[in-house]
Amino acid sequence: MNEGTNLERTTMKKTIGNYLHKARLALIMAAFVGVSAEFAFQNVRATDKKPAAVHVQVDPAPVNRDAKTTTSFAPVVKKVSPSVVKVYITGKVRADAQIGSPMDDPFLRRFFGEQFQQGGRRMRPEREHGLGSGVIVTQDGYILTNNHVVENADRVQVAMEDGREFEAKVVGTDPKSDVAVVKVEATDLPYVSFADSDKIEVGDTVLAIGNPFGVGTTVTSGIVSATGRATLGLDYEDFIQTDAAINPGNSGGALIDAQGRLVGINTAILSRSGGNNGIGFAIPSNLTRMVMDQIVANGHVVRGFMGVNIQPITPALAKKFELKESKGALVSEVTPKSPAEKAGIQSGDIVLEFNGKPVSDSRHLKLAVGATAPGTEVPVKISRDGKTKELHVTLKELPGEDKLAKNDHKSVDDSDALDGVGVADLNTQYRKQFEIPNHVKGAVVTDLDPESASYQAGLREGDVVMEIDRKAVATAEDAVELSKHIKNKASILLKVWSKGGTRFLVVDESKVG
Repeated sequence: MNEGTNLERTTMKKTIGNYLHKARLALIMAAFVGVSAEFAFQNVRATDKKPAAVHVQVDPAPVNRDAKTTTSFAPVVKKVSPSVVKVYITGKVRADAQIGSPMDDPFLRRFFGEQFQQGGRRMRPEREHGLGSGVIVTQDGYILTNNHVVENADRVQVAMEDGREFEAKVVGTDPKSDVAVVKVEATDLPYVSFADSDKIEVGDTVLAIGNPFGVGTTVTSGIVSATGRATLGLDYEDFIQTDAAINPGNSGGALIDAQGRLVGINTAILSRSGGNNGIGFAIPSNLTRMVMDQIVANGHVVRGFMGVNIQPITPALAKKFELKESKGALVSEVTPKSPAEKAGIQSGDIVLEFNGKPVSDSRHLKLAVGATAPGTEVPVKISRDGKTKELHVTLKELPGEDKLAKNDHKSVDDSDALDGVGVADLNTQYRKQFEIPNHVKGAVVTDLDPESASYQAGLREGDVVMEIDRKAVATAEDAVELSKHIKNKASILLKVWSKGGTRFLVVDESKVG
């Protein structure tokens, strides 16, 4: 490696003639449309006094799929609709609150009851009123709804189908899953039983019951269109998608199966106009029940923590890591002194099973870990260097606002690779310029051709190349030498650090012209 000034670059593979382009990493943040139309949000809150554990009725049997087609769901509706309530909210808003973003997003909206002025700003009154839905789940008055319906409300009132009205208190909210629990002081209330939402299947009949547009209790029917959807950017989401008509005001309402059991809490719609387009999303009942139990018992949700950063498995990564299919979660980084590190999990491992259940993708692993109580020892099956092994991890409590895993959705398509990449040794200047922590070792990317394969694979200026084809990179010279001895130009595995954390990229240099 030639040495010179601190800013002198070392070029991997070849020198780019007349190179005039520099790429900067653009961080694109998806606007989270979980902001209510009426209120500014705060974090989890709960009453000071912890109520006794909530006891709900659960029917774990799958729905009867052998039954003949029914000509009416009237008996089911009569059974369930009394347990679906209107939720009225009064609360304060920020002085600078405005309509226009993100609730005016033309594609994804929540179902808060009040209509939105399209475009522009308008003055807000000092206090606002909102309307949503809720579901009574116990005879003594525990009600499930959405976090975005009640959070930051000063006053919550509940109206039942029979005309009775109650003052309600917010037991607790969980913004990470958009679930909230409220309580009314009453007994012998009508309530809905829970189904096992893990057992629902695409094609099952479902009914949506809520209070759209504030017109009163309304029932619509449809089917389960898909499961396991992640659409809103929540930390923990596993939505049921349905084509049952859902409209503003349905937030917090019930999604029930053909036997009248709760399978989900209606939460959002995908829409260009703000009305129903046949694509609605509901939080699965199993997730809402777990969150409710935690809120009632602890005042907040206690989630398990393993201590890994993970990313999805692409077909290119699956081939590179000798997997038969693109399933599992790739560990890109292990947190020091975490349960994962103590158990022997390493960067580059593929998590195939967690606690005896298959891991389909990185989001699925995050949900599974978060739903497991801290202190639990769980078996974790991994793939390492093409071989499977089982480790045992004792989970800790998720610390503060940290996330279990940072799913990386950047492109890792097979394209081109290391040509056009300029690297340099890490020094104080580069660490300050690109905000690189002291513990990160490798070669920093200082120049990058936007037409190069590595750019197409997701590499950016300011990233640090830590490994090339599983071999450690300590200096820019290491990177140059390793790049000279790449055997398979069509599949080069890079381990890189960026501001989003550590991740793996697969690049394809074979198409370089």
